[in-house]
Amino acid sequence: MTRDSLTITRFPPSPTGYLHIGRARTALFNFLFTKHYDGKMIFRLEDTDKARSKKEFEKDIVEGLDWLGITYDEGPFRQSERTKIYQTYLRAMIEKGSAYEAEDSNEGEGKVVRLKNPNTTITFTDLIRGDIVFNTTELGDFVIARNINEPLYHLAVVVDDFEMEITHVIRGEDGISNTPRQILLQEAIGASRPVYAHIPFILAPDKSKLSGRHGAVSLKEYREAGYLPEALVNYLALLGWHPTNEREIFSMEELIKEFDLSRVQKGGAVFDEEKLKSMNKIYIAKLSDDDFLRYTKKFMPDLVRRTSGYNDEKLAQMTPLIRERVHTFGEIADMAGELDYFFGAPEYNAQALVWKDDTPGIAHKHLEHIAKVLEKIPENTFTVESIKSALWDYATREGRGSVLWPMRYALSGKEKSPDPFTLAAVLGKTETLARLKTALVKLS
Repeated sequence: MTRDSLTITRFPPSPTGYLHIGRARTALFNFLFTKHYDGKMIFRLEDTDKARSKKEFEKDIVEGLDWLGITYDEGPFRQSERTKIYQTYLRAMIEKGSAYEAEDSNEGEGKVVRLKNPNTTITFTDLIRGDIVFNTTELGDFVIARNINEPLYHLAVVVDDFEMEITHVIRGEDGISNTPRQILLQEAIGASRPVYAHIPFILAPDKSKLSGRHGAVSLKEYREAGYLPEALVNYLALLGWHPTNEREIFSMEELIKEFDLSRVQKGGAVFDEEKLKSMNKIYIAKLSDDDFLRYTKKFMPDLVRRTSGYNDEKLAQMTPLIRERVHTFGEIADMAGELDYFFGAPEYNAQALVWKDDTPGIAHKHLEHIAKVLEKIPENTFTVESIKSALWDYATREGRGSVLWPMRYALSGKEKSPDPFTLAAVLGKTETLARLKTALVKLS
């Protein structure tokens, strides 16, 4: 492949459902290939199925491409607005004898139009699969229009590709069966043949074709689950394509530079959600503190926001804890119940403060000592490091569980929570001492 002529590709989804992972990867492969060769990508909505095509799906596709950072140079074009162009080609084919009006339409609106099949053997070279041979006799004289005014999918696609000067058709492997029909139509209207590349299916872990029964499949679901677009782009690019080395993390610009259809595999690519989560965590780690906080606030449940002690300053202090634990921002909702103690004092019974075989008196003694020590730390140096430094030797001498368990439980009211030094630093000196005092009262 050279840069001597302008490369023109197209992404032509049907707006009959939400943009799914498979379609998103097809759009990405077209985009990467086009940009690699400084070409032009056209966005076309194939909305000839009037009953199932909906504006909400069209909107979702547009927003999904924008979210992923996949841009196009022309469009969106809508096939529903190009009917007159198709009719012109249809009439010309009938006049030339390469198509004819046949039996009455099932819809009762005129006669269907069929292609007059020359019954030839067609060979085309697929950039991924090599030479593919079809005997078109078995196709018969297939229908290309419901009637003279309503062209069907195959004719509309061929005319659009010809009119838009498409040089490369990059699509899923399910499009292979459409290719012989479309080549016959290209020959019937005198259109040049584009170069084809059929990319493998995305498979579920059980090696079946990925579908809704395997979980989330629409791009919308991954956006709402708190995945980062950069992570999803990186992951989708590696589904069925591999770079020249073992590297896995790529920016969009690096993918454009590296992408080559010769390194797209023929076999299906297994979608591994755990692998995607791991990659997303890597991208979360790359976020600036401000960007991480912005995402955290967006996904923080309203229930937590309405807590009386909630404020952005405290949330900002919590972000290192959250960043360490989440793979996707959607997981923040699951953590909300664990983190509510940062915004409001916990409820618990006194016995929960006592470590294993200790007595309430021992727990009281340790908490009393902790409160006195923390009281001496200035507010402006009340940090994880200073708190730990002040208490560590005492905890080591008296027994870390015996000392630190009641402190952690007094601050969080949970059996599982961050370490007590981190809890105290995030809560601040005043709130920490107040909760320790509450615990001492309970133990009394």
